[in-house]
Amino acid sequence: MKITKEIIENTAHLARLELEPHEVDLYTQRIDSILQYMDSLNKLNTDGIEPTSHAVPVECVLRDDRAKRSFSVDDSLNNAPGRIGSFFQVPPVIEVEE
Repeated sequence: MKITKEIIENTAHLARLELEPHEVDLYTQRIDSILQYMDSLNKLNTDGIEPTSHAVPVECVLRDDRAKRSFSVDDSLNNAPGRIGSFFQVPPVIEVEE
């Protein structure tokens, strides 16, 4: 057995969890079975197998981020319903009641 009831109880105490005695037994068995499975995976021969982070190849679909010429202020504000200098004029969002 890789994990004991004492470890589960201590971990529950640190996490401020109140576990019933049957829950301690249940979690001890479940976590132990997970750790045993991990041991069986560690015994596998993985020589020559490339490490992967995904099961299928993942490609970036975004374009390269490059600086390029943009619209001028006048072109950007040409069709704006309201303008204050080089900014869009918008209605107030916050109304102050006095």
